[in-house]
Amino acid sequence: MSAKAAIESVIQTYVDCLNESDSSKVKKAFHPNAKITGYLPDGLHEMSTENFGAFVAAQSPPKGTSDPVTLEVVSLEIAGKTAVAQVRDKYLGMTFLDTLSFLEVDGNWTIYNKLFHVES
Repeated sequence: MSAKAAIESVIQTYVDCLNESDSSKVKKAFHPNAKITGYLPDGLHEMSTENFGAFVAAQSPPKGTSDPVTLEVVSLEIAGKTAVAQVRDKYLGMTFLDTLSFLEVDGNWTIYNKLFHVES
């Protein structure tokens, strides 16, 4: 599998974890040391992979509802064993622009950092 296809698969796992409120898929998509950081309307939020997994699991699964998570890959750049993608997703009634950084470790790509911005 190419690096691009592997990263796109991780992005799909990320979207699936949101759609299914599945913390096990958070652990599959994100590196254990990943940080999830960004601004919500109430201010700056910083989470570990574990905290983010708990947050995702606490949400009502949007899959199968009239408001499933939607995703658009805006850009993807790969440099060796690192990559960065910007994705726009609709989740919990908000539109986010996420900047996801990736690492390939032992042949597996994972999200190492997620910066998020609420567009609307």
